[in-house]
Amino acid sequence: MRYEEPLCLTLNINSMKKYIAELIGTFVLTFLGCGAAVSLSCGTDAASVVGTAIAFGLAVVAMAYTIGGISGCHINPAITLGCLVTGRISVKDCFGYMCGQVIGAIIAGVALFYLYPGSGLGANGIGVGCNGCWCVALAAEIILTALFVLVVLGSTHKTNGATNNFAGLAIGLSLILIHLVGIYFTGTSVNPARSIGPAIFAGGDALTNLWIFIVGPFVGALVAACLWKIVEPCEK
Repeated sequence: MRYEEPLCLTLNINSMKKYIAELIGTFVLTFLGCGAAVSLSCGTDAASVVGTAIAFGLAVVAMAYTIGGISGCHINPAITLGCLVTGRISVKDCFGYMCGQVIGAIIAGVALFYLYPGSGLGANGIGVGCNGCWCVALAAEIILTALFVLVVLGSTHKTNGATNNFAGLAIGLSLILIHLVGIYFTGTSVNPARSIGPAIFAGGDALTNLWIFIVGPFVGALVAACLWKIVEPCEK
């Protein structure tokens, strides 16, 4: 007689795999993206901005094709929130995803702190484009996150058919564009976890202004979800 695992145990194991995948993916995104920002001295010249933007985009592409089949590769609490509002994920998984994402980013923050002592660790802040005004930084994060999450929701929708195979590429390329605009204003977050990890260890203004990079992306995700619900095509 063959022993079969209880269905609830199988579901729990599968859920844990998804959460761990999100942890790993967010670690990779935060470590490689912020690491590139520090290594390239992002913001000192145009080349450093382009290089940092490409690093974040390529990290997303790499993870999309690594863990996309496991968890969907959100690696961003704002995306997870957008998926929750549009009915693509349960509340339980939403909580598990976000926990995994934040833990992964914090681990990346530890690694960055060890490898780049005395640096800003690629933490977000109120950039030159904001003229010292947090309102501008918040608005930039809301708009950029809304655009980014909208791309994610649209490119991964079931009605896209075969084009779903290229969703990871579309999302990664859009993140590059988002960074090319956003670095001037905030260093570009559009991802609360990516901001939390480095800010904890950078301290100072990075920690003081962290709320902007949590509130902004979450509001942007809600805006994107509402927009998507308006234009969402009927399933064929």
